[in-house]
Amino acid sequence: MSDEPKVYAPDAGWRDMAEGGIIPQAGNAVLYSVAGWRLEYPVRDNEACIDCLFCWAYCPDEAVLQVGGSVKGQPIDMEHCKGCTICARVCPKDCISMHPESERVEHGQGG
Repeated sequence: MSDEPKVYAPDAGWRDMAEGGIIPQAGNAVLYSVAGWRLEYPVRDNEACIDCLFCWAYCPDEAVLQVGGSVKGQPIDMEHCKGCTICARVCPKDCISMHPESERVEHGQGG
């Protein structure tokens, strides 16, 4: 038996996975898009944002991007945002609003 963890393809089915919920590739979320789960998407008002970084710190999927300690002007990674609304709920200035995913699709922004 090898000490190397089994590597699963991103499109592996449940029959290909190890039994018991074993996650042999911890930290592999970057390989998978969760955009298809989303019913709502976040929009940040950069003018109202005070760069408290609560949205960044609380995002469970690292979809809120920051550079040099600032989220202002940085995009939200829509491939990894699942629309959980945590960013909007923790924002002390209410500068993140959630919008129906159907609006993104209707405006040709994909999802």
